[in-house]
Amino acid sequence: MIYGVIILLLASADLVLKQLVERQEPERFPRPLEGTNGKILLYQNHNPGFPFGLFKKYGELVRMLPLAVTSALAGALAALAAGKEHIVRKLALATVIGGSLSNLYDRFVRRYVVDYFSVQIGPLKKVVFNLGDICVFLGSVVLILAELVREIRDNRRSDRKKM
Repeated sequence: MIYGVIILLLASADLVLKQLVERQEPERFPRPLEGTNGKILLYQNHNPGFPFGLFKKYGELVRMLPLAVTSALAGALAALAAGKEHIVRKLALATVIGGSLSNLYDRFVRRYVVDYFSVQIGPLKKVVFNLGDICVFLGSVVLILAELVREIRDNRRSDRKKM
């Protein structure tokens, strides 16, 4: 239940932010986000493809591949949901799914993903993204780290049994 709430909150928050950006005149962008000393710029970008506009001419692929991946992740979360273990994995999966759903909504309804901010630090200056992108990225990193930790623990247990 809590994981469904997390998914709903993350997807909703990103969709609300996207709607706020979409309601503004395009001429107002880019501009600095107040209170960030110019470290975060707001944009109103429309990306019909994958990140960086990849495969933008292949709309069906750009919609269906993320749908398939998100469905698989939802299945994985459902399989883990029954038990009380794997809390970190479940939180990470919910975070990825929440971010993915807001972008899926964009892909199917708008036919483009709304990206709306950029962090003005190093190579990130060239990247415009949204809250959903951050959720997908951070959740994926946590999933990878959780899997690495599990693998290390399993190897240590296996090594101890051999001794």
